Amino acid sequence: MKIQNVKDIDGFFKIVDRCKGKVELVTGEGDRLNLKSKLTQFVSLAKVFADDIIPEMDLVVYEPEDAIHFINFMAGDASK
Repeated sequence: MKIQNVKDIDGFFKIVDRCKGKVELVTGEGDRLNLKSKLTQFVSLAKVFADDIIPEMDLVVYEPEDAIHFINFMAGDASK
């Protein structure tokens, strides 16, 4: 799933933490990084968040109910 224009990075990671299944970021080289890992969040994504906005990223979300969390987040309703 493509995620675009994420401005609320803390909110984004709260959604990641709420997910029951794996959530992976797909890099431009096709590597998959586990976003549930705090080490990945702090180290591997530091460059992405340098501008306080994520213009676009590809995620692999393994549980359908977790995908709904991201859809609601992008629609501006992170409470669902």
